[in-house]
Amino acid sequence: METIQNFINGEVTDSNSLRFAPIFNPATGEQTRRVVLSTVEDTKKAIEAAQAAFPSWAKTPPLRRARVMFKFKALLEANQDALARMISNEHGKVYSDAVGELTRGLEVVEFACGIPHLQKGESSANVGSTVDSHSIMQPLGVCAGITPFNFPAMVPMWMFPIALATGNTFILKPSEKDPSLGLMMAKLLKEAGLPDGVFNVVNGDKEAVDVLLTDPRVQAVSFVGSTPIAEYIYTTASAHGKRCQALGGAKNHCILMPDADLDMASNAIVGAGFGAAGERCMALSVVVAVGDEIADRLVDSLAKSIQKMRVGPGIVDGRENDMGPVISAAHRDKILGYIDAGVEQGATLVVDGRNCKVADHENGYFVGPTLFDDVKPDMTIYQDEIFGPVLSIVRAPDYQTALTLINQHQYGNGSAIFTRDGDTARQFSEDVLAGMVGVNVPIPVPMAFHSFGGWKRSIFGPLNVHGNDGVRFYTRMKTVTTRWPASVRLEDHSSAFTMPTMD
Repeated sequence: METIQNFINGEVTDSNSLRFAPIFNPATGEQTRRVVLSTVEDTKKAIEAAQAAFPSWAKTPPLRRARVMFKFKALLEANQDALARMISNEHGKVYSDAVGELTRGLEVVEFACGIPHLQKGESSANVGSTVDSHSIMQPLGVCAGITPFNFPAMVPMWMFPIALATGNTFILKPSEKDPSLGLMMAKLLKEAGLPDGVFNVVNGDKEAVDVLLTDPRVQAVSFVGSTPIAEYIYTTASAHGKRCQALGGAKNHCILMPDADLDMASNAIVGAGFGAAGERCMALSVVVAVGDEIADRLVDSLAKSIQKMRVGPGIVDGRENDMGPVISAAHRDKILGYIDAGVEQGATLVVDGRNCKVADHENGYFVGPTLFDDVKPDMTIYQDEIFGPVLSIVRAPDYQTALTLINQHQYGNGSAIFTRDGDTARQFSEDVLAGMVGVNVPIPVPMAFHSFGGWKRSIFGPLNVHGNDGVRFYTRMKTVTTRWPASVRLEDHSSAFTMPTMD
């Protein structure tokens, strides 16, 4: 059986580890390959390679680093089909959603191509008599990214393009559930001209992660995953003197106002709640409907739409499915347990996804789209991040009650409102305690030139990912104050007739 190994110092590197994790096709339940679970020595070898490569890469002009990113972008586009199929086969999401994931990751690569501008720093002339000041945004050194299973391409590309473009070296620790994308991207970066050792991939579990969190040669750690792990990552990395941005869990709400365009809202809510089988940190999992009339109409509309959804494998011949499987059997069973709890605690189960069967894929990890009504704030399905295709409807008598519900929840990743009223939308945008806000937009994921990140227990650390925050995270500012003594000015009368370049 094929084994996914590490990528260290520019080549696929075998490990002496005796531990492996199986990789499954979620649509069939069949093991397709396995991945090595790296040892402490493997991880330190990657750190050594990254540290050795750093001085030369940090001194490489930003323009040349940007050209590597441009070539990497072209290779991602040329290999889009193969990459999307790899995502679908290992994660389970439908093919078009996998293409969408690649597109959002590619946008960060495009943003990183502008690093000569983004890393310019600031300058002030004559801060004092014959004194000038300027700032330099310099790279940190060896950086690490620890990424989740739900976006094996996009989330790593939230991190390493900016880290590399700003002059850092990087170690990626992808999820052991779908690690093939990390290895493929490493090979494409090498093909794009990235020097050996600048980008490395270490596959593994907590043993590898703890080395990255504690080794003094690693200067910064970026993480996306569940809140308990994010808190552990942030606490451990910070205790060892590292910069850390750790994005945790979510329970994304939207408010449905009585004046909303119900057809538009209903279609948007279905896609946002059940796309990628709900395995998105920005998935819409709670709708707070203001008033029983709009709530009744919404539930009826959602139920009809859900019944028409096609659930099946991510890659099929002909017409594509709307929703694929979840990542593993264990995760499927966890989601089913949440649905059971919702029933036991008194929520109204409008659409039951527990007995979802897909022809010719009986062993796949499928959970059908599930809809609950009359959900109360003290219920488990409201409090916890389910990370599956389960949508809850909460009824509120007025806007202020709905806003208070959202603001009192422990998570504050994303939130949205559906309304035709500009004043209500403006007030919501100002008052909601969430890091990303949508107005008639159910999944308000920022573009690459803005930054992604939540509030409350959805993030640990002061800086978000990509955008200007990403550039700030992977650089440190140095301010230089200069005074030159008066001197005799020498003139060079020689002539040059060629176009000046900065190579």
